[in-house]
Amino acid sequence: MELVDSQCSGEALTRILFITSNRLGDAVLSTGVLARMIEEYPGAKVTIVCGPVPAGLFTGVPGLESVVVLEKKKYSLHWWKMWRYSILKFWDVIVDLRNAPLSYALFAKRQIHLGRAGKLDIHRVAAMASMIKAQTEPQANPPSPKLWTLPEHKLDAENLIEGDGPVLAIGPTANWSGKMWPAERFAELALRLTAPDGILPGARILVIAHSSESHLAAPILQALPTDRTINLVGDTPLLSVYACLERADFYVGNDSGLMHMAAAAGTPTIGLFGPSREKHYAPWGPKGRAVRGPKSYEEVFPENYDFRNAPCMMLDLSVDIALSAARELWNEVS
Repeated sequence: MELVDSQCSGEALTRILFITSNRLGDAVLSTGVLARMIEEYPGAKVTIVCGPVPAGLFTGVPGLESVVVLEKKKYSLHWWKMWRYSILKFWDVIVDLRNAPLSYALFAKRQIHLGRAGKLDIHRVAAMASMIKAQTEPQANPPSPKLWTLPEHKLDAENLIEGDGPVLAIGPTANWSGKMWPAERFAELALRLTAPDGILPGARILVIAHSSESHLAAPILQALPTDRTINLVGDTPLLSVYACLERADFYVGNDSGLMHMAAAAGTPTIGLFGPSREKHYAPWGPKGRAVRGPKSYEEVFPENYDFRNAPCMMLDLSVDIALSAARELWNEVS
């Protein structure tokens, strides 16, 4: 494993620079490493560098000094924004999960870079933990993803999910079409899970998606009973969505950043997989389960895959299989 970790001892930490993913799911999974750094250096001022999509995850980070949002540009010119922000500061520790060449040239007591750990054939949480010398064996408990909310996010969730009674949350979208289970199957599964003989009889159904995905969520919203449906399709702040997931009793969704947020919230989480590796991206934690149809990843994912135009690659995953997995997990955790 390639690891750069040169540390000077004897002085109190003042600043952490944490460079994480521009993708929501990987950014969520990286927060276990961030939490470990904050624990190791209490009272530190923290700067986050990330893409625009996950930026809202970090507004509640303890000691947050800044979130530097990098809009992707040609020839990697977006990294110069980080350079301009960081070069005149002295960092006590830099954690770089992007292996950005410019980060090596910044002034720091300690530098930690992902290096070859990013290529390890293990779960991403364990791979990232390995670079901070946390053990990767299951019994060693790599640091789990952790998100920090502010009071306004809790208040948002209370207003969005009013009253008592169980809530089933579903995440029917993903970052490319091949990973999205058919909308009609999501609707059928939600109705069966909340039926009188389901795991959450009469539960409200919380449908979560970004405003740019409203056309994907619309068929599901139309198929669900309006009196039991909570429509969270829009531009709700990420941490308010996370606070809603904390209030949910169960979550089912595609392999996506939202799935990882649900697992981080401690909500029993079923992740639906097809053309992505559950070995690397299953929902993390004792209440998370990855479910797929009878075909393995290698059987599902074809050569020369067209990410932009590909059809759904999860048709072998039936509603019955997903329902059975949900019942099994619910019986284990309830």
